[in-house]
Amino acid sequence: MASAPLISIVLSTYDRLQYLPETIASVLAQTWEDWELIIADDGSAMETRNYLSGLLRMPKIRVLWLPHSGRPAVARNAALRCARGEYIAFLDSDDTWLPEKLERQITSLRAQPECLWNQTSFVLTDAAGSPVKGMPAAGGWILERLIRADTVIALPSVLASRALIEEVKGFDETLTTCEDYELWIRCAARSPIDAIAEPLTLVRRHQEHYMKPIGALHDTIRVVDRMLDARLAGNAESYVRKRRAELWAQLARAYAVQGQHAAAFAALSISAPFSCRYLIWWRGALAVAGWTLAPAAVRKGVRRCRGILRSRRARSHGSMSRRKAPGREEFIRRDSMAK
Repeated sequence: MASAPLISIVLSTYDRLQYLPETIASVLAQTWEDWELIIADDGSAMETRNYLSGLLRMPKIRVLWLPHSGRPAVARNAALRCARGEYIAFLDSDDTWLPEKLERQITSLRAQPECLWNQTSFVLTDAAGSPVKGMPAAGGWILERLIRADTVIALPSVLASRALIEEVKGFDETLTTCEDYELWIRCAARSPIDAIAEPLTLVRRHQEHYMKPIGALHDTIRVVDRMLDARLAGNAESYVRKRRAELWAQLARAYAVQGQHAAAFAALSISAPFSCRYLIWWRGALAVAGWTLAPAAVRKGVRRCRGILRSRRARSHGSMSRRKAPGREEFIRRDSMAK
């Protein structure tokens, strides 16, 4: 059996064949070559499965064929259980790395023994890969900044000690969304993070990232509750409690807009004991009452207006996606100009 590689790359996918080859190419182009790639396929269609099967001729690539769960945490944990590397790098099936990404991270992390994980700055791109916005990486003890959303960690920007990921027990498989943010909270409570200022990760944003608001709100509330139960929030606890009240109000409004009035008032009833001290919760409660009591014609008109706005955003997104993506040199130039 071949010796274990230094880095295990964990990549989960469910179709997205229009982006996946570019993602794989960015792994193959890495200047650091001591890695293995574990692809956890979440029950993709046959076209994607055929493409992945073709990758198996490369000895450094393994594919796990999983039944569809719709939960990235399940797929990633399956890959983590197979990982042999001392370090874990994460990658999504629609994102890419610049060639020096892994080498820069290993070099930097080895120079910071107090840090058990590392992140790079990253750039948000549109569907075509054209840069939209640069996002800087923050280093040190960043737990409170993460909680307050003063900094953001992109999953494909992270390289972590496998020991750290095992210690915090990987991704929470009960979450459909927010599973990476929840993991970063637990990692940030355990170790400072090393940061590389250069944007070596490109995170693609497109229409397939749309999440159903009610499910996303439920998951976010679970994450907030767990922070409070585990007493991780520290000096930010008052902020987290207010944020919890805001999320419950948003959940009640989401139910009301979808016509689930009983569920909307149930959400308000459940959250009232710990949220009624916050004005933001009362505003949500009044919005729910107003929406519920509004004439049907008014509700129909509001829904129509929202549909028009969504259509306009989709057309705008589509026109952005048709732009030609810049080359690497143009990307670096744009980022330098932004700084």
